[in-house]
Amino acid sequence: QAQLVESGGGSVQAGGSLRLSCVSADYFASANCVAWFRQAPGKEREGVAALYSDSFTTYYTDSVKDRFTIARRDSARNTVYLEMLSLKPEDTAMYYCATRPCGYKSAFGLTWNQPRSYEFWGQGTQVTVSS
Repeated sequence: QAQLVESGGGSVQAGGSLRLSCVSADYFASANCVAWFRQAPGKEREGVAALYSDSFTTYYTDSVKDRFTIARRDSARNTVYLEMLSLKPEDTAMYYCATRPCGYKSAFGLTWNQPRSYEFWGQGTQVTVSS
């Protein structure tokens, strides 16, 4: 059973940046995809970004394109990052990482942002952006 731990959240002013980390105590299995979600108070959990098992194919929700980057930078496959630039107050939320088997890329592309399709979740890290 995968255990995920997020870190890197904090409070920043608009225009600032943060880098979130998602560490798997075991490792992210080679056939697994990893995604970042966020949930603001009173809102549904929203898919922010996802990384396919090839470590190259990425997916983003429209509101974060060109500002956020999801990447895996260690050969040990233990850590996935979410680099967040030009942060806006509307980015304020609890951020969660999640993982699941990828399956076919075409199918994953249609479901990457659906929380119910993910099997394992971290506890979350809070991001607060002030104006």
